[in-house]
Parts: sequence; C-alpha cells; structure tokens
Amino acid sequence: MKTFMRSAIVGAALAATACLALAQDVQERVIKFGHLNNTDHPVSMGVKKFGELLAAKSGGKLKVQEFPSNQLGNEMQQQAALQGGVQEMSAPATTSLAGIVKEFGLVDFPFSVANYAQADALLDGPLGQALIARLPEKGLVALGYWDLGFRNVTNSKRPITRPEDLDGLKIRVIPNPVFLETFKAFKANPVPMPFAELYGALESKAVDGQENPFAVILSNKFFEVNKYVSATNHVYAANIVLVSKRFWDKLSPAEQKLMHEAADEARSYQRKVSREAAQKAVGELQAKGMQYNELSPAEQARMRAVAKPVTEKFAAAYDPAIVKLYNDELARLSK
Repeated sequence: MKTFMRSAIVGAALAATACLALAQDVQERVIKFGHLNNTDHPVSMGVKKFGELLAAKSGGKLKVQEFPSNQLGNEMQQQAALQGGVQEMSAPATTSLAGIVKEFGLVDFPFSVANYAQADALLDGPLGQALIARLPEKGLVALGYWDLGFRNVTNSKRPITRPEDLDGLKIRVIPNPVFLETFKAFKANPVPMPFAELYGALESKAVDGQENPFAVILSNKFFEVNKYVSATNHVYAANIVLVSKRFWDKLSPAEQKLMHEAADEARSYQRKVSREAAQKAVGELQAKGMQYNELSPAEQARMRAVAKPVTEKFAAAYDPAIVKLYNDELARLSK
C-alpha cells in the first residue's frame, strides 16, 4: 500500500512538474488567422474550432483572432504577409501555393480522385506530406489539409452537360496554370482573377461563370448572378492550414506541439461540417432559383479524356520523384 501511495505521489508530482513546464513554455500570444471565406463557410467553422481547441489546450494563452472575408487581403497578399511575418496564419486553397512550389499543381489535376476517402488518403499520406515538406524554405509551415470540396461550374448561359457546353464561355478561374490550361482544353475562355473581385465580375457580365465547391457558391450568393449550376466535379479542392515560418520559429516546442494537436483535431471537424454543407447547399441553391444538373458517367469520362493531355504536360515539368509518388499513390488508392 505504501509503495502504491509513493508511486501515486511521485506520479502526481511528475504531472504537476510537466504542467508547470508547459505553462512556462507557453506564452500569451494572439494569432491573426485570415482567410477568404464568409463566417458561415466551413473554413470559418474550422478556424473557430481550431481557436477553441488551441485556447483550451494552452490554458487560454494562445488566442486565435479570425479575419474572414478577405479582410487581410486576397490569397497572394495573405501569403506574402505570412512570409513576411506580419500575419500568423491563413487557410487558402492549395492552388495558391503552385506559384512558389509548382508541384502543388498536382493537387489540382482534374478528375484525379473519385471520392472524399481517396482525397483524404492522398493528402494525409506520403504525397501530401512531401508537398508540405517543401514549404519551410518558402517561409511557410503547414499543419495539414482541410476540405474545400469538389469544384463545380456555374454560369449565366446554359447547363454544362458535356464538354462542348463549355465552348466559348468566359469562366473565372484561380490564377493557376493547371486551371487555365484545363479550361482552355475545353475551349472555354478562362479569366484569372482574385476571388474578391468575382461577384462583381459575374454581376457586370465581365465573366459568364466560375467554378467552385457548392458551399462556396452558396455562401457567396453566386445564385444571384448565375442561373445554372452543373455538378462537373472536375477537381477536388483542399484548403491548407498555413503558419508564418517567422512566427513558428518564435514558438517553443510545447507551443508548436499544441498547434499541431489543435490542427489535427480541427481537421476532422472541419471536413465533416464541410461535406455536410456541400450536400445541403445543392438543395439550397435550387431553392434560390438555380437550375441544377449532373453529368452522366459517359460525359464525365469524355471530360477526363479532354483534360488528360493537360495533366501529362504539367507532370512533365514537375519533380519526377514527386510525380512518381503521386502516380503510385493514385494507383494504390484506386484499387
């Protein structure tokens, strides 16, 4: 009994010492977390959950301050702010990183994954981690991937039921080479522009349409300026949770550990709410007056065939080791 009591006392003392050490290693910090989406979007929900978890784990010392709706600038402006150390965190689409690590373009390859399970396995596995490993030298640290969803086309002219329906349409795309070339292959007229300018461009008919996940289409009220929404599911899109490396390097190992833990736990929550929101958004878009259609498997296969030369062209310009890893992972996941 004495031995048991002694062990319990020693254990309690060690735990108290660990807590004290953790408390000493965690400073009061306010983390500016910016993103492009509105506060009703699943990315915002993920930021809030991350903030709650981090505050709880740090005893209230690490506080997240959310800046939604482009308040801190567009994708490129926030990326530069992170690299410069004037903003601590952001959660952009992975597409925005292709300018500094071109192999992130692999994530945007059209028709590469067929479902959420494949997407998660690809990003959480060796391929996703290999891409993350290339960011610190660019001034960024990544804590994992969140769900943005499968991207779909909206426009003001006609339903997209086959590849030919994209012919001649002015479609806003992310300023990303893979997206530009993919829509050129469909004979559309892709127009790169920052997300913050998109609603106005649709309203003024400067562009006919755009492509985004259903939840983004709903949250940003594109139903007010586009009539047709087509479930092209042409690309699976992910957000990536980024931290300024300048800020990260100031954190103690204990603080970095808490950040990783909070991000891992928030990821599961964010993916769940994002996918539920996508499912719900389709019905809401129809209720708002949008005309919704799906593509037949045969037409989707035709779209995949049109896009294949684009992916082959870009893959040839990427690091062969990363491309091999990507292809190996896709082969493994499709079995």
